[in-house]
Amino acid sequence: MTLVAPPPIPRAAGSIPLLGHAMHLMRDNLAFVASLRENYGPVVEITLQPGTRTVIVQDPDLIRTMLVDLGPSLDKGRFFEKMGLVLGDSVVTAAGQEHVRKRRNLQPAFARPEIARYVEIMRDEATAAASRWRPGQLLDVREAMVHLSLDMLAKTVFAGSLDDETFRQVREDLSVVMNGVGARVMLPDWVERLPLPANLRFNRARDAVRATIHRAVDELQASGHDTGDMLSLLLRATDKDTGQPLTAFQICSEILTLAVAGTETTASVLSWVLYELARHPDIEAGLLAELDEVVGERPIAFADIPRLPYLKRVIDEALRLHHTGWLVTRRTLTETRLGEWVLPAGTELAYCQHALHRDPALFQNPLAFDPDRWLESAEPPPSGAFLPFGDGKHKCIGDRFALTELMTAIATIVRQVRLELPEGHTVKPVARATVRPGPMEMTVRRRRPSTAPSGA
Repeated sequence: MTLVAPPPIPRAAGSIPLLGHAMHLMRDNLAFVASLRENYGPVVEITLQPGTRTVIVQDPDLIRTMLVDLGPSLDKGRFFEKMGLVLGDSVVTAAGQEHVRKRRNLQPAFARPEIARYVEIMRDEATAAASRWRPGQLLDVREAMVHLSLDMLAKTVFAGSLDDETFRQVREDLSVVMNGVGARVMLPDWVERLPLPANLRFNRARDAVRATIHRAVDELQASGHDTGDMLSLLLRATDKDTGQPLTAFQICSEILTLAVAGTETTASVLSWVLYELARHPDIEAGLLAELDEVVGERPIAFADIPRLPYLKRVIDEALRLHHTGWLVTRRTLTETRLGEWVLPAGTELAYCQHALHRDPALFQNPLAFDPDRWLESAEPPPSGAFLPFGDGKHKCIGDRFALTELMTAIATIVRQVRLELPEGHTVKPVARATVRPGPMEMTVRRRRPSTAPSGA
């Protein structure tokens, strides 16, 4: 019997010396990655770092193999190395047994009782935010959602212990940092060592964010006061292997991870949901009808979350069509088989959730916003085609927290205000470290008198 060798992995056209495919990625990374799905097969090689192979995995079965079957044997790869410059040694950037240990340490912060406690906080912050928007105001929706995400973060993670000026500065610094991480993923390593203004701004912003988090940790440790937030929970936690309390640096890294995930990604998904509701009055009407039936005039509660299937489908569809992840990486530590191909140690693997979720081979009419594609009676997408929170042992630890936060915020906002898009206006996605909406301004219309937060 003669064994047939697998076809060679195709190489994407357009690579140039020293920069590889960086120019294509810097010009329009989402369009470039989408073109790979259109022009090549299940795997294609590009160059991010000269001298290193980067294989983009485009088939859902192979992506699942990479994340689940091969997960324990792979390193986190280039994207997470760059995130490590910001987050330090956190559950997001760690791999192998170190990741397992950190995940165990952080898991209690995302247990059901903790999430239930946070719903009232999330709801009150969303109510207060929508109450501040004036009828007729032209609202920068993404900026408003970043502000709301920071407010919810302040109360759930820091119990509101950071003042407004500090959080404004954290917001500015996080924006610089996340833009910088996105550029560093796409550019060769030698570029970030140059004394360029962008590199100097990145370093200053990164150091400032870490210093702010460190101060919050130090002050709470010194006070000994349990404020009932995630920070207090981590201060009480012990390492599951050593039995010792977590160090201030460990806590800082994990809190910084929550700060990044709790602003950039949450704000983007909230913005996209409000955008799609403005574009689809029928979907908005269906959502309001469900909220009226299940919640009525009272504030949303944690017990309502599983009773709002239409809202869940709206959120799922936003996570499909407007996913915030454009490059998720892994790295082979030893010679590794992926499908037909055997890859040498040191090969970078990557996939794009944003492109995967828009693949016409996987989703019918993929660019349409259609919550009903998630009805139980509808034909489900192929296994591995929808990965809103990743998969395998590195699946997002805060998935339930994020869904609860998104559903609580949307359920609160849409019952207070209606947002109108300028006629014919289309918002395009922009990818930095994450995919987020471009300029998104909408006019505020009051739907009903606002209610004061329950804690007011």
